Amino acid sequence: MSQQLFIAFVTFAFVMAFTPGPNNIMLLSSGVTYGFRRTVPHMMGVSFGFAFMVGAVGFGLATVFIRYPVLQDLLKYLGAAYLIYLAVAIAFSESTKPEDTTLRGPMSFWGAALFQWVNAKGWVMVISTITAYAAIARFPANVALQVLISFVMAVASTITWTLFGTALRPLLSSERAVRAFNIVMAVLLLASLYPVFMDA
Repeated sequence: MSQQLFIAFVTFAFVMAFTPGPNNIMLLSSGVTYGFRRTVPHMMGVSFGFAFMVGAVGFGLATVFIRYPVLQDLLKYLGAAYLIYLAVAIAFSESTKPEDTTLRGPMSFWGAALFQWVNAKGWVMVISTITAYAAIARFPANVALQVLISFVMAVASTITWTLFGTALRPLLSSERAVRAFNIVMAVLLLASLYPVFMDA
């Protein structure tokens, strides 16, 4: 692969990873609500789950969706329904102390990893990664490189957004402030569904 194409892909991966989307909004809210340490499984689930998706599509899963396009629509609307559920859950979340063990906590590793398969922005990123940079994805080793870069960018992004949320935590000292913040995050999460329904 050419150096120019490699740099273009790294830039693309950086922009797509760090711009606001369902994952980053949820991590920001989780950082505020639960703190950094309790959000680590969520962060790792996003990072590993997304990288796995890139690899799966790059190594041939995309042909399944080409042959059965209804699967894409099914995943899209399942994802939309799940995002609405998550938005409601975030809106009613309350701030917790590190030692507080409540029944409801941050998203688990597996929950975050599986969420990638119904995340509309995630699919845009994966399809763009494999198709727009086809020259990179032509050989198995290059798909592996895409997976590695996607993973590194996802880790950096999840850490950044969670730290941002954690840094906001002391500023949101009252339950009312946390509730207001989480409602704003829930609205932004719902707003991220706009491209899904515009594409319907």
